[in-house]
Amino acid sequence: MAPVLIRKPAAGASKGKKKAATYTIDCGKPVEDKIMDITSFEKFLQDRIKVGGKAGVLGDAVTITREKNKVSVTAEIAFSKRYLKYLTKKYLKQHNVRDWMRVVAHNKDRNAYELRYFNIAENEAEDDE
Repeated sequence: MAPVLIRKPAAGASKGKKKAATYTIDCGKPVEDKIMDITSFEKFLQDRIKVGGKAGVLGDAVTITREKNKVSVTAEIAFSKRYLKYLTKKYLKQHNVRDWMRVVAHNKDRNAYELRYFNIAENEAEDDE
């Protein structure tokens, strides 16, 4: 029977603290046009984000902050950017603005979404032709 080898981590390697992921949702345009209330959106996220299979119990794992027209979600656990998009779309649908707005990934920042209006004027020009 072969001896069982137990590997030990190298002397220099230590278990580092996992870096927290920060995702941002830019709600600038709808908030300026008074279509959307950013405080209600922040409360919606706090109530709906699930941690450990339970909604609303964020604990220290997830923090939600708001600066002017942006909502930031910082997660120290595994957290999907796509889940944030899903919840944002759900909020828009609940407030009956999903038909006019969409959630788009930001061009420069990989960890950011922004809310944009559908380009209705462009669609009307195509219909006229």
